[in-house]
Amino acid sequence: MPDETKPDAGRLEALIAAAKAAGGRGPAPVERWNPADCGDMDMRIAADGSWHYMGTSIGRPALVKLFASVLDREGERFVLKTPVEKIGITVEDAPFLAVDMAAEEGPGGVTLVFRTNMDDVVRCGREHPLRFAPGAQAGEVTPYLTVRRALEARLTRAVHLDLVERGEVRDIDGTAMFGIASGGAFFAVMPAEALDTAAGGSS
Repeated sequence: MPDETKPDAGRLEALIAAAKAAGGRGPAPVERWNPADCGDMDMRIAADGSWHYMGTSIGRPALVKLFASVLDREGERFVLKTPVEKIGITVEDAPFLAVDMAAEEGPGGVTLVFRTNMDDVVRCGREHPLRFAPGAQAGEVTPYLTVRRALEARLTRAVHLDLVERGEVRDIDGTAMFGIASGGAFFAVMPAEALDTAAGGSS
């Protein structure tokens, strides 16, 4: 990876070079760039967080992190963006996974701190909220954390279970809601009365 025998290899090499020049350590300032749209590339982020190019897994963590550093979202479309071009890719679910969680005590209360599979460290709060999407079964939810801009990380099952252990019930507009408090914000999961039938969990 990359394989020069593949017809798109030259385009991929150019993208890697541009990303290295623009990215560096950590996320690149992609929101400042307005490059030409160069269509789509056969690159995919699977639901398990793995990256694939033309059907082949990208096995180099450094290369995956490089691509992740220039990842952006425009509406429902995910793109790899450099100062000179942007290329659409496929994302099956969320582009990242939240793989670890810790609680940080502060003067305003507890802030939950997450680590993603790209080693981003994200403090959950109003700027980095939690979102709970309906799951496949009744009463099931799938939790997501905003990492940056519109890019989210889906919590792994283990982290989700740890999160639920920190849940509490609060009155929201006259309804008892089960949810998660972090960073001075409260993120409602479901009505408290629905807890007994909730399946919960994410893979």
